[in-house]
Amino acid sequence: MTRHGTYPTTAANAVEIRIEKIAQLFHSLDPFPVEEFIVGWARELPPDKPLGIVIHLPETEASTSEAHELGAAFAQYFDYRARVIALDLNELFRVGRRAMAIGLTVLSFSVITGQTAVNLAPGPIGRVIEESLLIFGWVANWRPIEIFLYDWWPIVRRRNLYQRLSAAHVKLRPYKNGDQKRQAVLNK
Repeated sequence: MTRHGTYPTTAANAVEIRIEKIAQLFHSLDPFPVEEFIVGWARELPPDKPLGIVIHLPETEASTSEAHELGAAFAQYFDYRARVIALDLNELFRVGRRAMAIGLTVLSFSVITGQTAVNLAPGPIGRVIEESLLIFGWVANWRPIEIFLYDWWPIVRRRNLYQRLSAAHVKLRPYKNGDQKRQAVLNK
């Protein structure tokens, strides 16, 4: 949702891009501005509706064979990114399981040691040691709790967004080169 609580209105939930050359979409040195633009806008669109990508490009570019392969290229790219993000999610859960094993071991050790401290040093000193060890044991579980309660949600949302983008319908909208100049004159 946007800061106003509503989604931007676009034609059929589409992200629209205007380019001069197809090569702008696949710049090998810096591919992220286009991806960030598409992902940023797609994130603002309702999540329960299918996405579309509309590419405005000159007629000469729209008639090339590369232009007609853009749909497949976008699908492959965003599918690849979704799979990479899924691997990141798997890694996060792997780290979480290891952290949980360590945390539960520390917590168990802390509880047992705390009980022993109470038996060896009865009174306030034993209670302070027991409580301190118990707090230490729970702090050792902070990271796995954080991972399993909170950290994975944004990754899943990002993966789902990339999956939606991989299934997005890509539509080409050719324009004449003079249209851009005329539009600039009309906007003055």
